[in-house]
Amino acid sequence: MQMNPHPRKQKSNRTTFSQSTGQFPSNPNLHGLRQSERDAYELIAEFLDQGQGSELEKLKFLRAVETLSSAVHAQPNGNMNDYFSKAILARKIEVLILEEITEALVSNVRPQAMLCIVALSQVNPPFYLSQKLDLVNACISSIFSLPLIMPSLDRKESASLYLQTIQALDDMLQALVMEDMEPNMPILQNFLEIILPWLTLSEKVHEQSRALGTISRMLRFICNFPELSHLTEFSITGKLMGILGLFCMNTNYEISAEASEALHYLFKILVLHRSLKQKTEGILKELQKHFRGGWFANIQSLTMFFRKYLTPEERADVIMVSMETMSSASRHDVCAASKMLKMILKHSLPEIGKVPEIIQYTYHNMNSITETTAQGTIEKILYLLAQTYTDEVILTLFKMEDQSQRGVHKPWEILASFPKGYEVIMEFLLQKLTPHQKSKSQEPSHRREISPLIATRAIHELLLEPNRRIEVQTFFSSLFMTLLNQISFLVVEGGTDIQDQQHVTEWVDPVSATVEALKALMLRAGYGDYVSFVQKLGGWELLTSPERHYEGVTLLARAMVVKNCWHNRPIFSFIIKTLQEVGNTNHLTAFVFMTELLRCPGVVATVDEATVCVLAGWFQYEEPSTVKLLLQVVGIFAKHGNMVRQLRILQPYVLNCCYSLDSDIVMETLALLRCLMEHLTWQHSSSFLIQLTFTLGPFFEEEPDHLRLLAFEIYRALLAKVKRTVLVFPLKHQVLNLTVLLVLHLEDVNASVAQVCRSALCHTAAVLRWSRLRVVFAEKDVWTILRALLQQEASKALWFLKQCVTLFKSPQAAIRQTAVRFAGQIIQTLDAEEADDIEEVCTALKNMQEDPDPMVSCLATQTLYILEAKEKLQANTSTSCFCGRRAQKSYS
Repeated sequence: MQMNPHPRKQKSNRTTFSQSTGQFPSNPNLHGLRQSERDAYELIAEFLDQGQGSELEKLKFLRAVETLSSAVHAQPNGNMNDYFSKAILARKIEVLILEEITEALVSNVRPQAMLCIVALSQVNPPFYLSQKLDLVNACISSIFSLPLIMPSLDRKESASLYLQTIQALDDMLQALVMEDMEPNMPILQNFLEIILPWLTLSEKVHEQSRALGTISRMLRFICNFPELSHLTEFSITGKLMGILGLFCMNTNYEISAEASEALHYLFKILVLHRSLKQKTEGILKELQKHFRGGWFANIQSLTMFFRKYLTPEERADVIMVSMETMSSASRHDVCAASKMLKMILKHSLPEIGKVPEIIQYTYHNMNSITETTAQGTIEKILYLLAQTYTDEVILTLFKMEDQSQRGVHKPWEILASFPKGYEVIMEFLLQKLTPHQKSKSQEPSHRREISPLIATRAIHELLLEPNRRIEVQTFFSSLFMTLLNQISFLVVEGGTDIQDQQHVTEWVDPVSATVEALKALMLRAGYGDYVSFVQKLGGWELLTSPERHYEGVTLLARAMVVKNCWHNRPIFSFIIKTLQEVGNTNHLTAFVFMTELLRCPGVVATVDEATVCVLAGWFQYEEPSTVKLLLQVVGIFAKHGNMVRQLRILQPYVLNCCYSLDSDIVMETLALLRCLMEHLTWQHSSSFLIQLTFTLGPFFEEEPDHLRLLAFEIYRALLAKVKRTVLVFPLKHQVLNLTVLLVLHLEDVNASVAQVCRSALCHTAAVLRWSRLRVVFAEKDVWTILRALLQQEASKALWFLKQCVTLFKSPQAAIRQTAVRFAGQIIQTLDAEEADDIEEVCTALKNMQEDPDPMVSCLATQTLYILEAKEKLQANTSTSCFCGRRAQKSYS
């Protein structure tokens, strides 16, 4: 299983130390040593001076170092540097090991040197880490490079020496890994990183076997300790498990068995230090049953440990080891890696770390993995990661694409190749574009999250894949409106959040990217002619214009209506759903699009009472643009017909808009009411129409001619719908109450208003059964009409008088003049009993003496004089004055 260059090419320049080694002590104290220990000192000094020696001299030197080490170790505060520099001794031993030939094992120097290192490791000062690594590297290289040594009758001595050498290596590794009576796990990791290349890069079985055996025995040694030093810093567990798992499936039985044994001890370490204490014994017994078991049993155990005992980062290492193996030239290694990955990913994906690293490897090595099974496995990994870690996968893909700018599309093809996963990823991306739709139960994640722009780019990439048209149809409506809302946010509000600013490259424009995604969606759904239609009308340019954006939205919706798009109704349903949600910030775009969409008969036919209730709630928002659109919607409903119940819900909200402080809304409302008069029937809307007659009152005296004209037109249309059979209180009362107003507005400054009022008077006469007056109303001048009205309806004189007083406040001088004059006429016709009720009229007339129009002021004064004269006349002929309770009142 080849993954990197050969180990022998990695270990150059590791035969010298980086630490300062110091010098020989000038006057070592030898008095405390025995004679044999002094002899050992002299022998070491002599050997170091001569530099070279025979095998016998080397062995004597090594034994002398052992002897002196034992002496120093026995001293209370012994330190080898008091006699010789420990660093110099270690370097010399390393050189001796490296000088040994690797073509054959004929000397005892290797095992003796390693035992010497064990002895040195027991005395002060302790070895530096770099010293340990150089010694281990030298020993591993010297021993593992030896040719295959098979036990036989004629090679007993060689086999025995080899076993001694291996045992010495184990002793040395165990001694060097210890620190304060406990194995130091970071040091163990460094040793394993020296050994593993001999397993993964070598093509020789005996070298792989030696590496596996050494690893297995080291792990078995570690199992003996209940406490391990710096265990959390041991970060090679996942990589080690992945490598050993793959070698369990090796075709060579010896390799497979040794890998299985090493994996067993690795599992045991995990159980001892990561499982609950009360369950440890049971798990170990179960684990022992599969000791040196077959590859399938080992992979089953590996799958369980992968899910339950490894950290997310360690799981990622297992996956990475397998993926690296799948780019191997060996078909067996590729199949083994595929099998292992399929087993560990068979069930739901546990938490995985290092997702960007996995995606980067996949991105850069996709084309080098050619075996069909391996390709399928890689695709599944990418798919599973994209479903669970969509943010990180998409961010990593774009980061690499933006850096390389070479547009490798293979990962996107893979993400789009799984129908169910395609939908899940798209749904996830949709949520990134609609923050208010995020689940409230979703816990905050410490992982990176994609921005709306990155989500849009990812959607565009996925939409470019040609084989997912069915899936596109299912989420077309929601994605269409979401992208359109995003365009509105970017264009109108200039919305680019901090995340977007971080991720946007110089050549990515957020608006253009989103528009292109919307076009891609329409093309993938089969609406290419719609895209062209909007293009011809300049709709895409309007859509990106801050000043005319909503015109572009309207054009886009119009294209859907003109082409009778199948998705019109689903889009409408989606809009209504979003308008129900709290915190919806893109409502204006939704209303603009919906208003145009409702011009499609198929869409408006789906509007039920629940939908109307949602729309009615938005009237309370009181934002002018929204209210205007709602008024347009009501007009569309009215024109459609057969929407009596829906309109009945909206009518109170429409009337309420008449009182808006926004003059444009008032104008729009009156225009809508005029439209409603054309389509509503008395049978279905009597209550609304009666209420409307009272609502219109203030608008009859509006100064803007167009508002006043609209109000009278509405009232005329309303009167035209009234039948005699339905003329009851309060409608009859209001019709009578507006009679004088209609007459006096025959003198309105606006000729159109006067014309409408004459027509309204005719309708009034018809509903009130004033057949004689109807002719007068149709043909005569104002004063003829007033005299005829007062003559025929003398019993209503006081009522007419009150109407005149109301018109004293008219902004038009001509109407005020006529009102005052008619009031004077009415007063003169009142009898004594009726005259008791004109106190308010007298007050109003006094106020009119201050009217800015001199004619009105003069008429008011004259009328008061007439009242005073009539009062005096009444006083001379009657015991009660004309004005009853005001006998002494002056009107001048």
